Amino acid sequence: MSRVGKRPIPIPKGVEVKIESNRITVKGPKGELSHQLPDVVRVRQEDGQLRVERVNDERFARAQHGLQRTLIANMVRGVSEGFEKTLVLVGVGYRAQVEGKELVLQVGYSRPVRIQPHPGIHFEVEQDPQTRNLLIRVRGIDKQVVGQQAADIRAIRPPDAYKGKGLRYLNEPLRLKPGKQQAGKGGKK
Repeated sequence: MSRVGKRPIPIPKGVEVKIESNRITVKGPKGELSHQLPDVVRVRQEDGQLRVERVNDERFARAQHGLQRTLIANMVRGVSEGFEKTLVLVGVGYRAQVEGKELVLQVGYSRPVRIQPHPGIHFEVEQDPQTRNLLIRVRGIDKQVVGQQAADIRAIRPPDAYKGKGLRYLNEPLRLKPGKQQAGKGGKK
């Protein structure tokens, strides 16, 4: 039995869940999400909680049990709290700003890079008071879409391996390579 799949999903106040055959719709203060469940999984609503059950004990059903429970839990959290990914822009002369709904990045290319948000995504740009780097916040209710949008932005200018310049996630571990060593300081002459 899946340990993740067995855990109930609490439904917070203000969140409405509607289950119609294999389709689950979750509505909350931040928006509405819908998901089609596979035939091997069922969802029951009882005592302010959702329980995910599998129909049989086949391998595919066992695999889907925990996955579908996690997807539904993310939907409930998304419509009540929302999700956020934060990127850090590091580099001299690198800039970011929000114009209308789109994000405009100046990251060392000949022209600014304009990024259209996926549906349901909002951008915010602010300066970190300690490091003075720009923080780009990607917010939305769908965890997968927020993560994909953040990954698309990071791919525009990934961190440089030597100086660390570029776009990276907040608190992303980054191992910098050592530069060339000077002759006479441990290198060959």
